[in-house]
Amino acid sequence: MSREKVFRNIVVGKAGGRNLEADLYMPQKKARQRPALVIIHGGGWRKGSTNGVKGFGILLSRSGFICLCPSYRLSSEAPWPAQIEDVKCSIRYLKTHCEELGVDHLRIGVIGDSAGGHLALMAAVKTKFEGTGGHAKSSSAIKAVASLYGPTPIQKKFEINKLLMGAKASKRDYASASPLSYCLKRFPPCLLIHGAQDNSVPLSNTMDFYKKLESHHRKVELHVFADESHAFDRRSWSEENLVDIGDPSSVYGKAVIDLIDLFFTKYSIIVFMYFFKFFELAISNMPIAQKTCRYAQLY
Repeated sequence: MSREKVFRNIVVGKAGGRNLEADLYMPQKKARQRPALVIIHGGGWRKGSTNGVKGFGILLSRSGFICLCPSYRLSSEAPWPAQIEDVKCSIRYLKTHCEELGVDHLRIGVIGDSAGGHLALMAAVKTKFEGTGGHAKSSSAIKAVASLYGPTPIQKKFEINKLLMGAKASKRDYASASPLSYCLKRFPPCLLIHGAQDNSVPLSNTMDFYKKLESHHRKVELHVFADESHAFDRRSWSEENLVDIGDPSSVYGKAVIDLIDLFFTKYSIIVFMYFFKFFELAISNMPIAQKTCRYAQLY
């Protein structure tokens, strides 16, 4: 028997002349005032779908979170800032429907991996990018945020970023899409996870963001996996292909889920007992961060 309830393709708003849809994962047991997470898929803003984060939705809903995984407009359909506008519409949807869903509107967080990590960080900064997707009376403010190997500066020198921004984007437009360019003095609690050998999104992206948050004395947790590349949490034991984070063959999937679970539990102030398997963390000798750890063994 499934330990979560799943609702596919629910309509959360409207933009670009079409419905904006999302997948909703809810704990099997009904309760009021549960914390909620908006989980954003990656894919370089040009591909990917909610299927890429279904493992997050399943596993985190089993821990008591209500999880909403939105399908935002990709860059082939609309350039920036359509993507962040759609994400913020999803956040406002949760707040608008908090009573019927059993969501505590004061305890909503956002998670994303890769391009989704970038959008998660952008959802946490104060911007003008709200869009007209719906639920305008609700706020898009969030309680906490987690980014897995997400880019923090969006630079014109990379072709993938040009596809996101569009041909007419100015230098100011690129800055407006870069979480690193914003004032972070009031940034919410933040979890950052990255592989040190990432050639797609260099570790410096996360390190620079971490250092800026530290300089403003913000609450931030950094976990660097010393020998791992991009999307390392989706690597199978054979390393031949990428798998869902919830797949048993994922080398680091469960460890990453545990880090996310514990982080959002801490900052959403959930009061109930957790039963989970402890795993050993071996501290790396890498000099790149004060809080660097490497997953060693999962029992």
